[in-house]
Amino acid sequence: MGNFALFAVTPSGSQPLAVPPNAQDFTDLYKGLSLGVYSVWRTFNHNQFLRLDAHLSRTRRSMALLDWAVEWDETAVRRAIHTITTNAPYPEMRVRLDVLAESARQLGTESRILLAVMPFTPLPQSLYESGVALGIARGLERERPLAKTADFAVKRRAFQSGRVNDCLILDEDGRILEGTGSNFYAVRDGVVWTAGAGVLEGITRQIILDLLPELGIPLRLEPVHTDDIAHLDEAAISSSSRGWLPVVEIDGQMVGNGRPGPISQQMMAAYRAYVAEAVKTAV
Repeated sequence: MGNFALFAVTPSGSQPLAVPPNAQDFTDLYKGLSLGVYSVWRTFNHNQFLRLDAHLSRTRRSMALLDWAVEWDETAVRRAIHTITTNAPYPEMRVRLDVLAESARQLGTESRILLAVMPFTPLPQSLYESGVALGIARGLERERPLAKTADFAVKRRAFQSGRVNDCLILDEDGRILEGTGSNFYAVRDGVVWTAGAGVLEGITRQIILDLLPELGIPLRLEPVHTDDIAHLDEAAISSSSRGWLPVVEIDGQMVGNGRPGPISQQMMAAYRAYVAEAVKTAV
């Protein structure tokens, strides 16, 4: 394996597929194919996963939202995920599952279900200690927020920048919905605010929403406005690859005192403890 490995999931097992020689990102693997729905997550302890059930369920829901009738053998998918990650040479991986709109005949398979893996290096601990900066993806929106479609992954590449960790998507009134690849949280007066509708059902987001009441932290499922950035005490994003990641700058504006605050400290510790107990293999 090089930087990527790509497989078709077939009834007889996983079939290796050719990888474009200059691929830099998952999206480069699917050029020329009929894109569909997808999910991406990371491994823990080489071949263990956090809430894999939820990732697979969300993929099925995304297909249903598009009115797709796709033959879906979840046992075969799980077996392929387990075999590929167990045999991969990378210590940790990002794994992407795609269900295409049409068979990937250009790659030599009749399957519509593809699995890709690439090496994954967790973010350095220093970013969790210092926090990160976010931009704003003005003009970008999800047409179907509850369906995780691969065409959106292509669109968001125009907003990716090395200076910021992610960019935020706004609604038409300027309220913060989510990141292009993460969910967003604002903290004000000890209350966590996050959009309750119009956003992707993040798997890590659901873990966060479950942990907050256990920690006694109040939650409001409402988005904050960009005008409120200067008045926030803390902010954070979450995703399967980041966990809970403190945010200290948004669109050039400092958040709070420019350092991760007490709620972020609580959430990071609670999330780490949850992961240690909850990860397991695909089969």
